[in-house]
Amino acid sequence: MIDLHSHILPGVDDGAQTVEESIQMARAAVADGIKTIVATPHHKNGAYDNYKHNIAIQTAELNRTFQEHGIDLEVLPGQETRIYGEFLEGLEADEILPINLKSSYVFVEFPSGSVPRYASKLFFDLQVAGYQPVIVHPERNKAIIENPDLLYSFVKKGAYAQLTAGSLCGHFGKKIKKFSEQLLDANLVHLLASDAHNTKTRGFCLSEAYHEVRKKYGEEMVYILSENAQDVLTGRVLQADPPEHVKKSKILGLFSR
Repeated sequence: MIDLHSHILPGVDDGAQTVEESIQMARAAVADGIKTIVATPHHKNGAYDNYKHNIAIQTAELNRTFQEHGIDLEVLPGQETRIYGEFLEGLEADEILPINLKSSYVFVEFPSGSVPRYASKLFFDLQVAGYQPVIVHPERNKAIIENPDLLYSFVKKGAYAQLTAGSLCGHFGKKIKKFSEQLLDANLVHLLASDAHNTKTRGFCLSEAYHEVRKKYGEEMVYILSENAQDVLTGRVLQADPPEHVKKSKILGLFSR
């Protein structure tokens, strides 16, 4: 399996704090069936800044460390960048990196409680410049939970979205799990990744998440999500069915007491 979203680089954000913790995470990832993992440290989120050049160096060092310890896990460079007005300029200045350096896909994180009004314009500008925005963990964004049509609008206009494996496994609660399923039902998410931060409270459950997908949606959906992960790394167009609206009645029923 390919895991596109992780915080496995040591000492750069709220993920692994030491090389030893990175090694523990790597062994847990391999045990979960992951062969390739993208290191996506936080960037521009108000607490952490991790720039393209540094991430590339740190990723290479971590690969050497894993090889020395006999861990069969390939680490690729990525970044989880919080949305901000100069996002495109950051890409052009070589501060922000697409997934796997040369891919056209870039991870975009919203604040947990809101979606900035300029997001649609920024996504348009990114696409004109040849980049494909991927919204990370939309199922945990308060504004999108309350108004799923926000995500529908972005996807309709060409953006993609990545669901957190733990959300689908129920690690963030029943409501988030149900909403995650509704986003899948409506073709509003295209990728599945761990967003692992450690081996205790925010670990890997990617194989379990794919099992949930297989159980509810069948083997074809597992294949599409798996292929999309590979296509992100190489910059190919992702498989995506036309997005649909999440029914309001379902949302009201989900979050009513």
